[in-house]
Amino acid sequence: MANSYAQAVLRTTDLAEVLRAAGRLLELADTTELEVDFEARVSTPGELERLSGVMPEAEWFSYGTDRHGFSKDGGVPSECLPVLLRRWCMAPETVEEFVAVAGDVPAMVRWDFNGWPEAPEVGLGSGGCRGAYVTVCMNARDLDICFVEEPAPDHTLYVHVKQIEAERAPWLAAQVGLRIIGELEMAPL
Repeated sequence: MANSYAQAVLRTTDLAEVLRAAGRLLELADTTELEVDFEARVSTPGELERLSGVMPEAEWFSYGTDRHGFSKDGGVPSECLPVLLRRWCMAPETVEEFVAVAGDVPAMVRWDFNGWPEAPEVGLGSGGCRGAYVTVCMNARDLDICFVEEPAPDHTLYVHVKQIEAERAPWLAAQVGLRIIGELEMAPL
């Protein structure tokens, strides 16, 4: 598992607004190869049923003090709640359905693409795929939603960059009318 570095650039209770801002950032990126990863913290059988429908063959693991199950062990997620569901490499067209069924659960959408554009104003050439992500955390303020104990009342947009190119994050935010609102932090992928 690799890590990237991310900075929050928007926090709002308006999910449509945060998704539009994510779209503006993606317009800057080289998205000739674009895929999406999903994660959701699932606590009830109803949430599990809804999210499993849009995350076929999702990896899952139980979390918390009573952690007792993992998809690779052949367990049944409904018997191990709460669980974290993960599904990687989904088509971008699946985002709308995922967002619709996620409802108020802590969830994450991460767009993975080829790279960021040149940022000549801050002395950076085109960025490669390492560190090139945009993440929306729904009902969560933490990039690692496994640690979210209670759903947040808002949603947070993060831009990911290489650690050595940290100055790219505020530059990207400014290109779409946003600004950095948090510290650069390591983001597990």
